[in-house]
Order: sequence, then C-alpha cells, then structure tokens
Amino acid sequence: MRFQLLWPVLATLLLPLIVSWFVYPTHLPPGFGEFPPQFVAQAPGFNLIYFILVAIGAVWISCMMLIPQKMGFKGGTPAPAADRKPLPWWFYAGLVVNLFFWWLMWSHSMAFGDLVYWSFTPLWWGFVFVLDGIVYQRNNGSSLVSKQPVLMALAGVVSIGGWAYFEFYDYFVLANWFYPDSAAAPWSKTVLTIEFLLTYSTVTPVILEWYCLLLTFPKLVARYKNGPVWNLNGNYLIAIGALLIGLMVLYPYPLFWVVWIGPFAVMTGVLLRLNIWNPFTDIAKGDWSAGLLIGMASLLNGFFWEFWNFGSHHFVAEPVTNPNYWVYNIPYVDVIHLFSEMPLLGYFGYIPFGVLVWQVFIWCGKLFGFNTDIKLFPSS
Repeated sequence: MRFQLLWPVLATLLLPLIVSWFVYPTHLPPGFGEFPPQFVAQAPGFNLIYFILVAIGAVWISCMMLIPQKMGFKGGTPAPAADRKPLPWWFYAGLVVNLFFWWLMWSHSMAFGDLVYWSFTPLWWGFVFVLDGIVYQRNNGSSLVSKQPVLMALAGVVSIGGWAYFEFYDYFVLANWFYPDSAAAPWSKTVLTIEFLLTYSTVTPVILEWYCLLLTFPKLVARYKNGPVWNLNGNYLIAIGALLIGLMVLYPYPLFWVVWIGPFAVMTGVLLRLNIWNPFTDIAKGDWSAGLLIGMASLLNGFFWEFWNFGSHHFVAEPVTNPNYWVYNIPYVDVIHLFSEMPLLGYFGYIPFGVLVWQVFIWCGKLFGFNTDIKLFPSS
C-alpha cells in the first residue's frame, strides 16, 4: 500500500518540474527555490467575467453551508449535547500566550529584544490551546490535548511537511502569495528557514481544533446529513488533478485556482482508490458533515490568519518586525479587501484547503503507520 500511496503524490511534485522544463528558458519558473517565496511579477488586473465565474462557485458552496435544506439535505437527528466542564488550565495559559504575542506582533515593540521577530508561532500555538480548552469545556472534558496529545503532536509535525508541499505549488503560479518582509529579522538564512518551518507546525493543529469545536454543536453536524450522494472515482480524480497541475504550469494566471484544487483532487483520489476513509467516503453516502465542517473550520480560521497578518503590518509601520507577513498577487479577482490582504473571493479557497490539510494528515498516517482518527465524540 505504501507504494500506492506514494507514487501519485510524488508525481504531483515531479509533473510541474517536467512541464516547466519545456515552458521556461531556464527550465524553472522565475523565483523558483527562493525561500520564502518573493514577488515575481505583477499579476493581471481585475476581470469581471472571471470574477463572476469564481463568485458563482463561492455562492454555491456558501449555500451548501448556510441553507443546506435548499440544496438537497434532509438533515438528521442531532446527537445529545455533551455535559460541560470548567475551562482547563491550558485554556488560560494559551490565552495569555496568545494575547501577549498578539500585542507584541502588532505593536512592533522591541522591549523584549529580538523576541518580537518570533511572535507568529507562539501566537498561533497559544490560540490552538485556547480552542482546545473550549472543546474540553463543551465536550465533557474530552479534547485533543486531554485525550489525544500524541495525535496533536503528530499533527504539528505533519503540518510542517504539509504546508511545505502546498507552498511548493506557489512557485508555479508565480507567487500568488509572497513574504516581502522576510529579510527584516536579524537572522541568517538558516535561522529564517527554521523559523518559517516552525510557523508551518500550526496549520494542521489549528484546523483540527476548529473542526472539533464545530463538532460540539450537534444541531450543526445534523444539518449536513442525508444530502446529495457524490460517488467519486479515485482514478479519475488523480488523472484530473494531475492534468490540472500540468496545465497550471502552462497557464499560471488563468489557472491560478488550481493551486487549491489540483493537489486536493489527487490526494482525494489516492485515498478513495485505496478505500481509506476521508470526508468523501461519507459524501458517497450522503453525509457531508465531515467535509463541510472541516472546510468551515479552515474558513473560520482563515479570518484569524488574515486579520492577524494584516494587523501586524498596517497599524504600526515601523520598525518592520514580522518576517512572516504575507501579501497576495492574485490575478483577476484581487478586489474587495476587508481588513485583510486576502481579497473577498480568495477566502473561499480556504474551504478545499481545509479538506486537503486533513487528507494530507490521513495520508501521512497511512504512509508512516500512525493512527489519525479523532476519537473524542461518540460517533468517532
């Protein structure tokens, strides 16, 4: 099974390199390998037709989440709500860490020396423990930290490789996002790389925590049951995803959205092909709760990602102290910014991204032989 797990994913890494060999005079896209990614070239400006097409997709997924009964969902019977417990000590510890580093990152204060440059990772890990504490309180003392700390630690390790995998594709869409202030910190290239990899450790854990929090609302979970049945073919998904990734290298601006969909399709196809549970396993039975809630979890966290990122640069300009600050260079739809570098329609990319994050975690568990099942709830 390991070979069957591995070869399609390796192909998604090799394919854009192979296509680039024939597309670019240097055989690689401009800026390839510069870490973290930097600005390459200005993307094409606003295009109304493209904006409308993307908006149609955004409206469709919004309706699935907000008015599922109008989209073919009959719903189910909500499970009984769990008993409540007092908030645990790590909620308060996480809150203190989160608030302190939020203040430090936004204020650009040098009162603690170079600590300000390291703000991103502890801010987010503090937030992870805040979310976990709320899950603990709402779920009768059962949370990832209290019941499955090994899974939480593994999620952090996998997250580093998972985001690096996703970041790899950014080079082939000519830097849809880049990090203009990465040189601000007084570090060597090695230390900068280590710091960025540490920030990557927060992505999977925080999305899983949001997902667990959403599961503590039984009526919300029940809304997405008994819905449309999508029985997808894993082989077709792998082929479609690979084709899209190859075309993305040829047409990086028109197909910029493939960065969210191509790897997602391949990873989904691999898991389905090998009969490994993932959200689309349940969707084939009409139960969309796992898929929509993990997408919703990622979307909700996306507002925090973008809000904290925006504030780290725009409220206090000098000195520049957040090397992890990112901006977007997205073609055709880069309009309507609400306290965020991310354009409004861009937020909807977080939905498939959340599913991809979970699928990469599941895939890694099967590849390396560890259990990724979340066992905090009666139906888990």
